[in-house]
Amino acid sequence: MQIALSAAEITAIVRPLSSKGATTATICGLAALRGARPGELSFLGNVKYKADVAASAASVLLLPVDCAAEPGPDQLFLIVENPSVALARVCARLEQALWPRPAPGVHASAVVAPGARVNATATVGPLCVVEAGAVIGAHAHLQAQVFLGRNARVGDGCWLMPGVVVTADCELHERVRLHAGVVVGSDGFGYEFVAGRHEKIPQVGNVEIGPDVEIGANSTLDRARFSCTVIGEGTKIDNLVQIAHNVVIGRHCLLCAQVGIAGSTTLGDYVVLGGQAGVAGHLSLGQGAKVGGQAGVSRDLEAGAFVDGYPAIPIQLEQRIRVLRHRLPALFRRVSGLEEEIARLKKASAA
Repeated sequence: MQIALSAAEITAIVRPLSSKGATTATICGLAALRGARPGELSFLGNVKYKADVAASAASVLLLPVDCAAEPGPDQLFLIVENPSVALARVCARLEQALWPRPAPGVHASAVVAPGARVNATATVGPLCVVEAGAVIGAHAHLQAQVFLGRNARVGDGCWLMPGVVVTADCELHERVRLHAGVVVGSDGFGYEFVAGRHEKIPQVGNVEIGPDVEIGANSTLDRARFSCTVIGEGTKIDNLVQIAHNVVIGRHCLLCAQVGIAGSTTLGDYVVLGGQAGVAGHLSLGQGAKVGGQAGVSRDLEAGAFVDGYPAIPIQLEQRIRVLRHRLPALFRRVSGLEEEIARLKKASAA
């Protein structure tokens, strides 16, 4: 990673509440507190690493308001409200420099069907295929080997990374970011058992993805059996997530890696699903509901619910059960001992 930012440039990016110390070093890298060297930027994003601040050799540190450490020679502390957010803003600047978008236009190896509309400011990369009726908005960026089906729509400012597939009639609103291998609009998994065989149910709906959604690598969103599979504005989806047909996901939800959601389930706004959580079909998860990692949800959840385990139950109860589960062997030994004592007493009484 080749970067070069002055302390003044970093200060302008993060807009600190205050600062301590000063440095003349040019920042050429990012590092964790403990391993940072002069010329690198670090941050305190978790209080468990607070003790590492004083010993860090980083030239610039992003620190929270309650950190009382003092900078060493040629060291600058920038006091910010949220160090993790401040670092993200620095990384956003670096991203622009490290992976600049190529000049607008259609690569010579791309295939764009007659009748497709590509905005003059958009970029269509090598080996892309854009079918008839597809629309690509202003400043959209399609990297190599992206496929857009018939009448698919890609909104302004979208970024589709290598190998993304957006099938016929699916729609991406503004600033959607799809990582490598994402499939939007694969067939929903629908069959009826007729006369001893599984008969396919055609999936004739589409997928609609709202503004500012980001979807991780190799995730799959099935097209609806009819109507739409919907992903709400600002929702963030991790890698390897499966979203089935006719699922409706609200605004600003978080779905961690390997989540699976069965068909026709609805998630309200701000729902969080931990890694490998599974949600059965035809359910409703209320606004702000949270589901722990690997939990299995088989019933509706009210707004604000926080559940864990399989089957998913309120998290406080699940945590108590986990503690008690470790005590089961000792409990069984005690019960066996009591049974033996009762049997002995009965025998003695009878005698």
